[in-house]
Amino acid sequence: MCCGTKRLVEIPCPADCPYLTSAREHPPAVTVRQQQRDIDLLAHGMRDLSERQSQLFFMINSFLQRYEPPELQAIIDDDVIEGVAALASTFETASRGVIYDHRPTAPPADRLAAALKPVIAEAGKHGGSAFERDAAVVLRRIGEASQEVRMADRANPRAYLDLLGRMFKEDRNSERPGYT
Repeated sequence: MCCGTKRLVEIPCPADCPYLTSAREHPPAVTVRQQQRDIDLLAHGMRDLSERQSQLFFMINSFLQRYEPPELQAIIDDDVIEGVAALASTFETASRGVIYDHRPTAPPADRLAAALKPVIAEAGKHGGSAFERDAAVVLRRIGEASQEVRMADRANPRAYLDLLGRMFKEDRNSERPGYT
């Protein structure tokens, strides 16, 4: 019991400890359940997306996970929801041939949208109105997913961003992101 609760916290375990190795290979059940919930939530957000839309979905979510506001003021899920909604509206109007830049009202959401827009534009620089429609669909879907996660965990204003942090955590032993 002592080893299980104080391992690597109070007890300096040797690297070859079989209990430590086992604990790393088999995470606690609560962690496994959280991982499964996270995967289910993202899979639900990706339902019916094309391959290109799925790639865009992951690219935008990866950007959101890594995003650091210039003023070092952390963003919350409401900023994500408002920022992606404004960008979705911008891409929807652009796909119809109308150039109009929809802007979020909250300054953090506006800064997020301003940082995300060129990333999306670069990804679809030769895609035309078809890409703009895809981007709008994906941004709306991300907004819906963040709203769902936010409503499921009302006490946490960063519930969706925390989910992205768990899903897109950088694996130090690998060159690609992964769930650790």
